[in-house]
Amino acid sequence: MTDDWFARNTHRWQDWSLEDLLAARGGTRVSLVVPARNEAATVGDVVSRVRSALMDTVDLLDEIVVIDSDSTDDTYAVASDAGAVVHRAAEIRPDLGSLPGKGEAMWKSQFVTTGDLLVFVDADLVDWDTHFVPGLLGPLLTRPEVSLVKGFYERPHLDGRDDDTAAYEGGRVTELVARPLIALRCPELAGLVQPLAGEWAVRRSLLARLSVPTGYAVELAALVDTVADLGVEAIAQVDLGRRAHRHQALRDLGAMATQILAAMEARGLRPAPDPVPLRQYHPSATGIEPLVREVAVTERPPAVSVPDAPMPASALPAVAP
Repeated sequence: MTDDWFARNTHRWQDWSLEDLLAARGGTRVSLVVPARNEAATVGDVVSRVRSALMDTVDLLDEIVVIDSDSTDDTYAVASDAGAVVHRAAEIRPDLGSLPGKGEAMWKSQFVTTGDLLVFVDADLVDWDTHFVPGLLGPLLTRPEVSLVKGFYERPHLDGRDDDTAAYEGGRVTELVARPLIALRCPELAGLVQPLAGEWAVRRSLLARLSVPTGYAVELAALVDTVADLGVEAIAQVDLGRRAHRHQALRDLGAMATQILAAMEARGLRPAPDPVPLRQYHPSATGIEPLVREVAVTERPPAVSVPDAPMPASALPAVAP
């Protein structure tokens, strides 16, 4: 990506009014997908606010679908009461099996949604607004050459500081893993502010052709594969303002980083073993002890290759050379 790409393909959510998007939408069907696991505390607010603003007040969305990934709390009931259509990931195409992970929920959403455009929003948002959704739809509804849109935002690491340096420090895996990987292996993506952002939108016609890591590498893999399939001009990004959510523990970030590295390896030199034995260390009564975590790096095949996949005709265009 060059500075020219950044100038052409970086937008602000305010660039389009709701009236502009409703006019551009025409007969295009739009699905909002919210992957969720044990998010009863926040998923209801996400669903109810978006439904009120973008379905009940204006007709921008056709459906809000929550994919519940093996939650042990009240995520399913809370999301349903808030007005979403809720599916348990394990119950979607049970003939295909069920795997843990955010990417698995997103992959399986293709079998229970009807939208030509899919908008993904995380379920754990605590500092956000409903403009996230129309902001992500803007490039897809107004620029036919764009097939994937990434959101970016201030994402503070809320550790007691209140200054400018903290504004973008919430994305620790982005800065320590994804961005160096992009610099080394896929510099075409260097213009993306937040390549791992959980808020993004995609044409079904593209997503259905992509292999999908079942864990946290889904976002980076989609970007790398989109560049390989359609070129970098098929990607745009939108400044959504500010976003905050809770942060993962350091060792959990290690597992996320492992999945991202494995996804890049699968698209380059050699595939990683599955699972990857990640050796970490923690204090104990007798000193330091090793802890080996088995990190799954499984990928699901493109949905178009799955027998009896309920894909709309718009999902089956010829693949660009």
